[in-house]
Amino acid sequence: MISGDKNDKSQIEKEIKELEMEMARPDFWSDKRRAQESVRRHQELKEALSGVGKYDKGDAIMTLLSGAGGDDAEDFSRILHEMYLKFFGRNGFESKIIHKNENDHGGYRNITVEISGKNAYGILKNESGVHRLVRISPFSSKSLRHTSFSLVEVIPKFEKGKEEDIPEQELRVEFSRSSGPGGQNVNKRETAVRVVHIPTNLSAGSESERSQAQNKDKAIEILRGKLYKLREEERKKKEEGMYVSKTMEVEWGSQIRSYVFHPYKMIKDHRTDIEARDIKKIIEDGELDEFIEAEKGL
Repeated sequence: MISGDKNDKSQIEKEIKELEMEMARPDFWSDKRRAQESVRRHQELKEALSGVGKYDKGDAIMTLLSGAGGDDAEDFSRILHEMYLKFFGRNGFESKIIHKNENDHGGYRNITVEISGKNAYGILKNESGVHRLVRISPFSSKSLRHTSFSLVEVIPKFEKGKEEDIPEQELRVEFSRSSGPGGQNVNKRETAVRVVHIPTNLSAGSESERSQAQNKDKAIEILRGKLYKLREEERKKKEEGMYVSKTMEVEWGSQIRSYVFHPYKMIKDHRTDIEARDIKKIIEDGELDEFIEAEKGL
């Protein structure tokens, strides 16, 4: 695995040159297996040098988790989900809901979506973080201004068997009936699955597949992605001397982006200082390109 430390840049460049000299030899393909490994390593090093991560070219899993704010926060998660759906469509991505916990107002306590498309994870990974909404609450009879929060989590999609398995003894598996509108879950078998990784308390759920076994596999696949994301974040924080707790509070002071609908209209990313006044094109049309491009330097 290639280190993300900037001090390793010269070492990466040196190894790339050595591999290119090896690849230029007339007998390079005489050992096909070794040659293929050298080509794979060369590509991996080139991507590392250009800032492309191991899973950036692949698919992604996005979870929206409502934080402080009650009905408003759950409605904000709905707004974000619809915004991202527009962005997926603009970029030719396909999406599929894996699991959702919906309230009576059409908002989401949480929702998990699988996104398929070229570079999906690389494009979306920096959307991870706490998002904040300020607006006049549609749930307030006194039309009061309200602040609410939603946590966006983006992880790479892992195919079954492609990464190290999680030991069975570290998992707690819970079953429930799949959700459905209008009480349609009453006669359903308990096919929905939630898997908890006991050492970290990370969890993942799936209800999109037909059987318990398929949903369990899907939930474990998502959990492996969450563990990868956690380890990457811990590694980066340690390298930067900024290690913090793995738990992120979905509340005031931790937001990466603010969406202000009142008393003025503006969306601002607090990491890049990018601001947008035309909130309609972002919220309703999914035009997140300016934010996504700026995030590439993070």
